[in-house]
Amino acid sequence: MTRGSCGKPTCHCRKGEGHEAWSLTFMHQGEKHVLRIPMPWVEQARRGVAQGKEFKEAVAEIFASNALLFGIQARQRRR
Repeated sequence: MTRGSCGKPTCHCRKGEGHEAWSLTFMHQGEKHVLRIPMPWVEQARRGVAQGKEFKEAVAEIFASNALLFGIQARQRRR
């Protein structure tokens, strides 16, 4: 969550902390993207981010397991 002013010269945000704004920041094809998230979508976006992190961790475990198996196979072939 960030806070910012809306640009209206008479709005209270010009004198205070500003309006709350939620965003989703991600990388795509090597470029950083920032999407504003409407308040009603924030919880859904949080769940999606958490699920994405779980998936990424699971894939990393599979890659590590595959590398270990490859190492075991390589040692067995040398014998």
